[in-house]
Amino acid sequence: MERMAPAAQWCFLIVASLILGFIFQYFNVPAALLLGPMIVGVVMGLFGATVRIPPLCFKIAQGVIGCMIAQALSPSILPPLLHDWFLVLVVLICTLLASGLSGWLLVKFSNLPGPTGAWGSSPGGASAMVAMAGDFGADVRLVAFMQYLRVLFVATAAAFVARMSLGDQMTGAAAVEWFPSLDGDFLVTPALALVGVWLAPKLRIPSGALLIPAVAGAFLHSTGTVLLQVPEWLLAIAYTFIGWSVGLRFTRPIFKLALRTLPQMMASIIGLMLLCGAMAWVLTQILHVDMLTAYLATSPGGLDTVAIIAAGSHVDISFIMAMQTLRLLTIIVTGPAMARFISRSATPVTS
Repeated sequence: MERMAPAAQWCFLIVASLILGFIFQYFNVPAALLLGPMIVGVVMGLFGATVRIPPLCFKIAQGVIGCMIAQALSPSILPPLLHDWFLVLVVLICTLLASGLSGWLLVKFSNLPGPTGAWGSSPGGASAMVAMAGDFGADVRLVAFMQYLRVLFVATAAAFVARMSLGDQMTGAAAVEWFPSLDGDFLVTPALALVGVWLAPKLRIPSGALLIPAVAGAFLHSTGTVLLQVPEWLLAIAYTFIGWSVGLRFTRPIFKLALRTLPQMMASIIGLMLLCGAMAWVLTQILHVDMLTAYLATSPGGLDTVAIIAAGSHVDISFIMAMQTLRLLTIIVTGPAMARFISRSATPVTS
């Protein structure tokens, strides 16, 4: 595919993504317009595609997802979290310990250096973990591969769980209105997305391109200052850019570099997903939440991909985003110390 002209690669990427995305949409697969482009991007990346999504487009897409999240966030999210603060704290600590154990075992039974294994197995925002990893001596290429491999696994698994949980309820879903009528408030959505892109690096907020529009938009929307409007066509574009950005990172050179430790990486990812799934089951036994809400709240995927899947399902998106955001902040704060601990304590097993 590297021999194809960039224009031909773009045409193939767009057409194949549209076809696969709408096939998934037809069969009511959650986050269809994320998973379709993501899978096409993975295949093209592994076959040597040279086209890439500009980082600015990826960040603006995250901002649009942040505005979508803002529509669901409200002050009513705080009482449940504060009421069950102990359980929320236990889930956060267990997730932290699970990711630490996953990284420790990965370094112990592979040839990965400690910082790379630690940052690669951290279940925070994938882009934030990749951005921070290089400052702590990790191989950014392998961290990116591990992070986005986990995002791919988690997104696929979460979509499957959503499909199984909703069952026949999804077939009765209302038809999507792709081009609703819009008023002047619509301009706030792209404005918030651009403000998030501009402020995030200045304030050094990891995943700030998504979190800043989500928090600011939630305040504006919940107070009635502005009624945010995020039409389906804009969400579809954002989903597609995020799917392409993740998928096209799976290049052949990075895959070959990671091939020696791929079984250990996959075991680490699956183990972490199972541990988080077990915590989700515990949540359903203690709190009044359904299994899909609990699974997405504890799922070790990227903040944006989990938000997209949650938006296409009948779940408590406020609870999910609160848990995901708290975990992201916890991982960011504790990540450097955990990486140092794993580097010192996990002596690789020599064959």
